[in-house]
Amino acid sequence: MGHNIFDTMPRSWALTGIAAIERDLPGDPIDLVEAFVDAHDWAYERCGESEIAARLSGQWCDLQLWFASRTKARSLVITCALDMRVPRSQRDAVYPLLAGINERLLFGHFELWSDGGWPTFRHTLVGDSDAPIALCVLQDVVDAARAECDRYYPAFQFVLWGGEDADGAIAASLIETEGEA
Repeated sequence: MGHNIFDTMPRSWALTGIAAIERDLPGDPIDLVEAFVDAHDWAYERCGESEIAARLSGQWCDLQLWFASRTKARSLVITCALDMRVPRSQRDAVYPLLAGINERLLFGHFELWSDGGWPTFRHTLVGDSDAPIALCVLQDVVDAARAECDRYYPAFQFVLWGGEDADGAIAASLIETEGEA
């Protein structure tokens, strides 16, 4: 791999010293993403000039992050897929779940990839040619994607393997537990 701007500073400083280092960040969003995932020590692969796939651990399962830079649209698509597949025979039961979850989200949305049947959270950052995507914004979106995947993973489980309807599955997944067993 090439030179990484985070190589010259301690890892703990890489994401906390944002204001001091953002002026030195790469202008290409996918280069920024590469520096970002490398700073987190996540396993990743650059899938061409404008895409990166990374893997990280969630609360319930591994999560597959996919970043795609779209130059003409001046955007960065961030997708976080749950490590589960929805069989074609159960997709009709999952669509009301997706709608119910999406009604509760502040930004981004869940969808079901038609090819593989993976439930995914997706959000797009729209940039400007004069103002690159801020590292703190990228961190916030990835944190939110991970949190939403962790929050709603049980709802997918309740529908797919527990036979629960969408409303019951969402309600059960949002129950806050207190203490430890």
